[in-house]
Amino acid sequence: MSLPKAEDLEQLEDIEKQWAVKAMHHAETYYKLVTSIDMKNFPLTKIDDEIYKDFEETFPEIDVKHLNDKDFKTPQAKEKWRNWVNKYEKRVNEFNFGSLIRIDYRDDYTEQNTMFGVRMQFYAIEIARNKKGLNAELLKK
Repeated sequence: MSLPKAEDLEQLEDIEKQWAVKAMHHAETYYKLVTSIDMKNFPLTKIDDEIYKDFEETFPEIDVKHLNDKDFKTPQAKEKWRNWVNKYEKRVNEFNFGSLIRIDYRDDYTEQNTMFGVRMQFYAIEIARNKKGLNAELLKK
């Protein structure tokens, strides 16, 4: 096995930085929205209702009020999520882009309240929070 070339590592670092900037911009934009308007009837995708129903049926154990690492990071959870996310490959734009996800719905994106995921995980969690009216509490802050 050969070691990667220095220029390849620099390109990977640039890609990682670009991903981080895009993910942070997406998070900031979403948080401005969620703290400005009632998101209960604001669609995030063209198929929010389908995503919500599928998420609730596939992941009934996930409490969207406060996310638990075990529902995302164990080998079994990763496999379950991978299968679920891939169903939306041709239907949701940027379905597997890196995204930041708030752990507790009541708080902003902070180092302690943020986990990394893919866009479909973000959609699943935030669509569920919106449909349940949880994010409406952020309007009162």
